[in-house]
Amino acid sequence: MTTEQHITIDVDGTPVSGVYARPADSAATIVVAHGAGAGMEHPFMAGFTRALNDDGFATLRFNFAYREAGRRFPDRPPAAIAAWRAATDAAAARGSEGEPIWAAGKSFGGRMASMAVADGMAVAGLIYLGYPLHPPGKPEKARDEHLPGITVPMLFLQGRNDPFAIPNGQLDELVARIGPTATLDWIENANHSFEVKGAKRPAAEVGAGLAPRVTEFVSGHS
Repeated sequence: MTTEQHITIDVDGTPVSGVYARPADSAATIVVAHGAGAGMEHPFMAGFTRALNDDGFATLRFNFAYREAGRRFPDRPPAAIAAWRAATDAAAARGSEGEPIWAAGKSFGGRMASMAVADGMAVAGLIYLGYPLHPPGKPEKARDEHLPGITVPMLFLQGRNDPFAIPNGQLDELVARIGPTATLDWIENANHSFEVKGAKRPAAEVGAGLAPRVTEFVSGHS
């Protein structure tokens, strides 16, 4: 396993934790943010980033400030966007000159990454691990107004049974509206955590199982 380095990231004067790992000859760095209910140390997050390391990518996973402080309610977008900017700056400072930086996030983390990019944060592309298109049962409250304006490549990895994206056709329509820069990859029978009913696996294994799809997408847009 690639050696992991625990680091501290300064977010406008507030320190948050991060875990950085860099295999030899990294092709790119993928910065990864957690979802609303679990921090960067969750086995899903660790399994996902370690599998990316095995595929030759450097990774930096980090905590948002609310999680670092032990609060349960997620940060408002301005604070989350500031954390994303600080994390990508930290990744760039540790990578090779000109190395692509990608932003990936589980649910809330991915949505905040997209808002940061819409606000001007420069990355090579975006990876959504279960984009929270709307609150469960409320498809009329879509969180998509900023997405069609994003021009970098985007990969939506989504469970077919994810309540944050049902009815499924709503996400298909959004990706079609964004255009050729967006790709939707459905995971059959998976829920918002990418668990499949009747096929229980450890969370780390579930996270690692998504890495090959991300590796293929990032490599195809190098």
